[in-house]
Amino acid sequence: MKIRIVTGAAFAAVLLLAGAASFAAGPGAVRKQVEASMLVTGRIQVDTNGKVSGYSLDHKDKLPPAVVGMVDKAVPNWEFKPVLIDGKARNVSTDMSIRLVAKKVDADNYSVAIRSAGFGDRSGKPEENIRSVSMAPPDYPESAGVAGVTGTVYLLVRAGRDGKVIDAIAEQVNLKVVADERSMAKWRRLLGDTSIRQARRWTFAPPTEGENAKADFWVARVPVVFSLDGPRSKTAYGSWEAYIPGPRQANPWEKHEEGTAFSPDTLAPGGAYLAGSGLKLLTDPSGS
Repeated sequence: MKIRIVTGAAFAAVLLLAGAASFAAGPGAVRKQVEASMLVTGRIQVDTNGKVSGYSLDHKDKLPPAVVGMVDKAVPNWEFKPVLIDGKARNVSTDMSIRLVAKKVDADNYSVAIRSAGFGDRSGKPEENIRSVSMAPPDYPESAGVAGVTGTVYLLVRAGRDGKVIDAIAEQVNLKVVADERSMAKWRRLLGDTSIRQARRWTFAPPTEGENAKADFWVARVPVVFSLDGPRSKTAYGSWEAYIPGPRQANPWEKHEEGTAFSPDTLAPGGAYLAGSGLKLLTDPSGS
């Protein structure tokens, strides 16, 4: 199921509840980029042929029925690259997160689609993944706080064998404010640079087992939330969130095979995720 069209009257209410009312006075060209999204999480089972053998959604009762229906139609059609362990295809059970996005089509209609999906590591073993040791959030830039600028920075962090951060970049910055293009770029740069400076102070526990254990360095993704309610504030599960997506930067250190459906915003805030470690979805996440 590629898209679902809903009436403007119904979805406009969702956008207002999501906070899009604060975007109404922004410049027209930027305002048209506003999208609302919902992150749905659960578990998925994949067999030795890369086919979905089962799945479940977290807190299904908190999700809109239309969202559950869309996911139920799409997920069974997904196909993955089979997981090989010691050269043999294995059945896998892992976490999944699905990002649904709604965009305005015209005055009366909005399209809703599954845009991306992310998956936990293939082994399920903590020892084969990077783990945070010290990862204090950055301070809120005063100018951004005064201006009411909020958003999420999706960092790519390169850590060495001692667990210390060697380098970091802002892979993507999604904002919850609308201004002219120059101001939007300034706020993205400010939140990104603030996150990068703090990331250089972080330390991690690198993988000690598996194929990544002997690497010279590791690349992790870390979402950093800038909210006036505090760095650990979260959007209520099952609700829509409005924002302006920023451009995505390429990973400068490794060319991981992420799969066709991956985007950084499928990652839930509060964790560190080893780049390239998840299942590889080979088909359109919408299930088409």
